[in-house]
Amino acid sequence: NQWNKLTAYLEHGLVSIDNNRAERAIKPFVIGRKNWLFSNTRSGAKASAILYSLVETAKANDLQPAVYLQALFEQLPHTSAAHIDSLSPWNIKLN
Repeated sequence: NQWNKLTAYLEHGLVSIDNNRAERAIKPFVIGRKNWLFSNTRSGAKASAILYSLVETAKANDLQPAVYLQALFEQLPHTSAAHIDSLSPWNIKLN
């Protein structure tokens, strides 16, 4: 019953056979999720989730999270809403 998935893997050389990279990336957050139950506010929990997502996306794009976040916070005030995608980890210009 998995024949379609197997043939997709065999026909497309860039398709990964597993999701180990994604699993390893989220492991620290899964281990610490009990701590999130004690977020003081819903907006605080949302801010934490956004920050963790930025850090992990920077890592996935071979950027040092601290360098990326510094560049993000420096460039964000000078970027219009129409050009916000230029600050994503796969587009940002690091100095």
